[in-house]
Amino acid sequence: MTDDEDTRYEAVRSRDARFDGEFFFAVTTTGIYCRPSCPAVTPKRRNVRFFATAAAAQASGFRACRRCRPDAVPGSADWNVRADVVGRAMRLIGDGVVDREGVAGLADRLGYSARQVQRQLTAELGAGPVALARAQRAHTARVLLQTTPLPVTEIAFASGFASVRQFNDTVRAVYAATPTALRAAAPKADRPSRRTAPPTAGIPLRLAHRGPYHARSVFDLLEREAVAGVEEVAGAPGARTYRRTLRLPYGIGIVAVDERTEDVSGAATHPGGWLQARLHLTDPRDLTTAVQRLRRLFDLDADPYAVDERLGADARLGPLVAARPGLRAPGAADAEEYAVRALVGRDEAAHLVQACGKALDAPCGSLTHLFPEPAVLAGAGPHGPLGALTAALADGRLRLDAGTDRDDAERALLALPGLDAGTVAAIRARALGDPDVAPPGADVPDTWRPWRTYALHHLRAETLEPL
Repeated sequence: MTDDEDTRYEAVRSRDARFDGEFFFAVTTTGIYCRPSCPAVTPKRRNVRFFATAAAAQASGFRACRRCRPDAVPGSADWNVRADVVGRAMRLIGDGVVDREGVAGLADRLGYSARQVQRQLTAELGAGPVALARAQRAHTARVLLQTTPLPVTEIAFASGFASVRQFNDTVRAVYAATPTALRAAAPKADRPSRRTAPPTAGIPLRLAHRGPYHARSVFDLLEREAVAGVEEVAGAPGARTYRRTLRLPYGIGIVAVDERTEDVSGAATHPGGWLQARLHLTDPRDLTTAVQRLRRLFDLDADPYAVDERLGADARLGPLVAARPGLRAPGAADAEEYAVRALVGRDEAAHLVQACGKALDAPCGSLTHLFPEPAVLAGAGPHGPLGALTAALADGRLRLDAGTDRDDAERALLALPGLDAGTVAAIRARALGDPDVAPPGADVPDTWRPWRTYALHHLRAETLEPL
């Protein structure tokens, strides 16, 4: 994101969707804040203020534009790349840590004091952790109000609010409307059919992304890796559905995401779009966490413009980028689960699911189990590298949550017996979402930084899926 406000204003004047989510602008004469690509008449420069986050705009008294819905855009791609405390904090806030554990819990996970975390976030983003979490809750509430038939009371708690009163006050402050009015103002295309939607349909959501999205390569990878009992990919290429079970902080989830391909190359051609998802949750408070885990798995917060610009300029990668614009580097829905899978492989992971995984009360098609927790695996007494890994995860010596310091985690992994550098590199790239990993022995020049993970996905996609 550029720090030059004149450059930002030019992005607003040109309605450049590449900057949606990277910054927000507010108009002092209307009291409204927007995304850069808002189709409304461009305001005069002297009436415009810029903010790094929607939370900062809200904290300054601006309400979200009802036309461009700025809170609906993907978050800044910086949080995927950055390894500093601000980047780590934003990933944890997105995972719902502040809602569950408060600012003290966030600070403890980061290894800083609550005051230090507050100071750093406010200095850089214009809002502290409470305000950032509040903005996230408000966005979740708006989406649920306008796209689902869920009762307002259920939406309040699913969004992460502690009370219905807090929910009502926040919605009024952020959107200048009551929850009922906000639901009534939903675009007709988004409104759910309250008469025909069956109770078993789950919560339908659109998982937004910026720029082109090469869905085919993502779903191909997920299909190759799917662990029986926990995951499945069904349907023909171009119209597949990925489904899996999730262990969440308050309960269990079964999620489904549909492949969305808009041309023969497998990439969406519009400047932004979404993947259609459905979530079945035993506790609605897990909604935010489930959504964020899906966003990491499908790499929906990436900046394909920045990735493709850098890699597309390379003589070796240029043709691959042109063939697959918007190719993503999938992450993991559960970091600890992926670490185990990276170590033992797909077939052994399926055996562990059947032997140690918790069976669902009612199977859902081929989905029958949750992947076993590290403590359960460690208690089963495995020997060798698997025993060392699961014991370290179970007792907290190794942490792989969204706010983990990647370098610290890599050192801890390499210190475990039997984990080779290649396995650790895979865990760093997928479980920790590092966009710039170069496995040992790979021909990955520094000119591909900071997107070497994406470069390797291009090379693998070319091998596995020739066009």
